[in-house]
Amino acid sequence: MTQNRTMSDIWTYRDYESWANTDITGFKVEAIDGDIGSIDEASYDVGGSFLVVDTGPWIFGKKVLLPAGVIDRVDVDDERVFVNRTKDEIKSAPEFDEDRYHDEAYRADVGTYYDEGGRGYRSW
Repeated sequence: MTQNRTMSDIWTYRDYESWANTDITGFKVEAIDGDIGSIDEASYDVGGSFLVVDTGPWIFGKKVLLPAGVIDRVDVDDERVFVNRTKDEIKSAPEFDEDRYHDEAYRADVGTYYDEGGRGYRSW
């Protein structure tokens, strides 16, 4: 069975109903292979939701933009968000741009990278 996905799928939270009344800002973020940082900002725009994650010392204190669709699950009790990408995939993502992360064209580039499973990165 083939699933038809749209670009907005990568920007939409899965299983949002189970934690919809929770502010996840400050929650720890876990990649498939370990901790990557904590949530600095979370957006809840329909078809355009994302997380800004402060990676702390992991990749030299940088921030990364994660589309909502990469979230696998949220553990409200443990204050952890689990994403279905590896640390290397996240580290190799397009660099976070503080001035453009609300810009639709910038987010389209980031979305393409993550929608292709971290294989969409060419040269940013």
